[in-house]
Amino acid sequence: MSPERILEGLSLKCGALGENDRLLTLLSAEEGLVRLAVPGARRPKSSLAAAVPLVLLRLQVGGGRGLARVRQLTVARSYANLAGRLEALAAAQSLAELALQLVPSGEGVPGALDDLLMHLGRLETVVSERQGSLEALAISVQAHVHLLALGGYALPLQRCSRSGSALEPPLGDWSWRCSLLPAEGLVIGAVPGALLMLNASELALLQRLTRPALPRTRAGELMGPELVWLRLLQVIELWCGEHLDRRSRSLGLLRICFAPDHPLPPGAGRS
Repeated sequence: MSPERILEGLSLKCGALGENDRLLTLLSAEEGLVRLAVPGARRPKSSLAAAVPLVLLRLQVGGGRGLARVRQLTVARSYANLAGRLEALAAAQSLAELALQLVPSGEGVPGALDDLLMHLGRLETVVSERQGSLEALAISVQAHVHLLALGGYALPLQRCSRSGSALEPPLGDWSWRCSLLPAEGLVIGAVPGALLMLNASELALLQRLTRPALPRTRAGELMGPELVWLRLLQVIELWCGEHLDRRSRSLGLLRICFAPDHPLPPGAGRS
């Protein structure tokens, strides 16, 4: 019998296990992804029924061979109110999907849980303060930039992937372009066969997303119109499709919230 231990983390995914149990996938700072059996959690009056997605949990875990089992749980924070806005919920779910792809089992990724919780908190503010829908889109795009970097799949935003020259977008030069080649990175100029091209202001905005705060004007308004943020979302979709080899269903739903008739970007991966 394995000794019991305390485990803290964010529930990313739950599924059925047997008739009354749940299979919980938890993101822990120390142990990365941890899969746990939650006995009786699907019974209506179970004390473990709070084992659902997007809840920060403190768990007492034990068990022998195979799946460890949750003995007790305490809810530290629930993000259930994100369901009040479809775009906020889609953004949050897209981050959970990304964490499931990036973080290995049994090995924590330093900073990943804290960064994810920070962005979920910002999405909560979008809902509670009735902020504009564009905020949720921008938060999701920035969070993807952060988490991809933490997980070892950073967008190469500082140098041309072919020449090695610094990517220094000349703001005000509307003829300047850089091309996204997902297998390589960003290349200065209009490259034949590129799946997407960015102008100088779009690249500059994307580069600023590596910082902690979202880019805002002096008046506090979010920089960039909706169309530009949708293009940056497309960069994320194409990059993840190439390097993680899987299309995010939640990112697709997020796109539909803003552009219901916009087709899936070519090469954005497969489910």
